[in-house]
Amino acid sequence: MTQTIPAELAHRVKLVIFDVDGVLTDSGLYVGETADGVDVELKRFDIQDGVGIKMLMWSGLDVVIVSGRVSKATSIRARELGVEECYQEPDAHKLRVVERILDEKGLDWDDVAMIGDDIPDLAVMRRVGLKAAVANATGPIAEIADWTASKRGGHGAAREFTDELLRARGDLADVVERYVAERSGT
Repeated sequence: MTQTIPAELAHRVKLVIFDVDGVLTDSGLYVGETADGVDVELKRFDIQDGVGIKMLMWSGLDVVIVSGRVSKATSIRARELGVEECYQEPDAHKLRVVERILDEKGLDWDDVAMIGDDIPDLAVMRRVGLKAAVANATGPIAEIADWTASKRGGHGAAREFTDELLRARGDLADVVERYVAERSGT
């Protein structure tokens, strides 16, 4: 179920937090080892979700990744996207990380949007001003969401959210056109 984000809610947002596993990925992990015995972990990220994250940054919004797992794949993806603040918290202690971020940035909880999918996101999601969920979010997240994607995590839900947030702020068309103009030399 998707709906529109009210403009007044969207305009309060200064910081957008993305969970990783189940939001930017499909919740799946590919694990194994090389012939030399080196552990390997792979994750599947949606390219269009990444463009949406970059669009938020191009519009002037702060973007932070907060994951409840430590993963080299997450670090690599954050670096590719230019997301400088990527926090990976073992055992999903996300609340204290986000409290520190808000303190450092001088922001209030109402200034924050987060998209999540499962109970490791719940402590933070209960406090943020704009709560977004992927279509396959678990009950506790789905029940408190202000906005819910029609797409599943790792399959375009993050992009759907970024487009709707930018649309509600009145920035989507401008961000798209600036991107096209910069890359077409006009």
